Amino acid sequence: MRGMGAAKYTELGAFLRSRRGRIRPADVGLPHGPRRRVPGLRRDEVAQLAGASVDYYTELERGAGSQPSEQMIAALARALRLTADERDYLYRLADRPVPAPGSSASHVHPGMLDLLTRLASTPAQVITDLHVTLVQNPLAVALLGDHSGFRGPRASFVHRWFTEPGARRLYPEADHESHSRAFVADLRAAAARRDAKDGEARSMISSLLGTSPEFAALWAEHDVAFRRMDRKRLNHPALGLIEVNCLNLFSEDGRQRLLWFTPAVGTDSAGLLDLLAVIGTQDVTEPAR
Repeated sequence: MRGMGAAKYTELGAFLRSRRGRIRPADVGLPHGPRRRVPGLRRDEVAQLAGASVDYYTELERGAGSQPSEQMIAALARALRLTADERDYLYRLADRPVPAPGSSASHVHPGMLDLLTRLASTPAQVITDLHVTLVQNPLAVALLGDHSGFRGPRASFVHRWFTEPGARRLYPEADHESHSRAFVADLRAAAARRDAKDGEARSMISSLLGTSPEFAALWAEHDVAFRRMDRKRLNHPALGLIEVNCLNLFSEDGRQRLLWFTPAVGTDSAGLLDLLAVIGTQDVTEPAR
């Protein structure tokens, strides 16, 4: 029980059990199945949704095991569809600091998470207004790559776009300039909507101004526009060029966006996205020779 008192750990287990019991499988995109012995989710289903082992999650509910990491708490909060208050309570029970808004461990709006679950046949993900990916469905991972491992400033795709050449590999070089302009204009709009004292946005802008001449030049143009809909070309490593429409649904406070990708009309992208659902994230490219 590193860092946690026995009473808090017992309460954490009880709280997890209570939240698990109120969720129906259909609420999180799971089949109901025959002969269920519990009205809510089973332990193995919560573990699957949170990316944890069944044994580990079972120990948490029993009030035993090791102190959960901040990333695991965020995953459990999403799996159990916790409200913002419930999520913060879970962090405090685990003696972990509540993450600042906008980080990769940010609380995902439950309504957006519910919509994401229901978009099983469409690539979709939830991001922050600073383009930090919070959660992706399997098709989004297959289309765009897994964004769950980035931390700190690198968690923002905009930051990676202007500081890491590899971040642009998925996009044709001819489209880089238009994406750069759109990212900068969107970032200016997002920063303006935040509180003037918001340190996260100011820190990110300052970092990019000091490291990317391209960003600095575009920032000096003062363009401002939220990205609400884009037509994008993606160079998928296995399927080649895919043209998609990227649509955005904003949360009420503008801090989060649900992005989903549909095939562009007049292209063969519908068939390619169907194929993407078949191959998933498996590597079907030929090995280097």
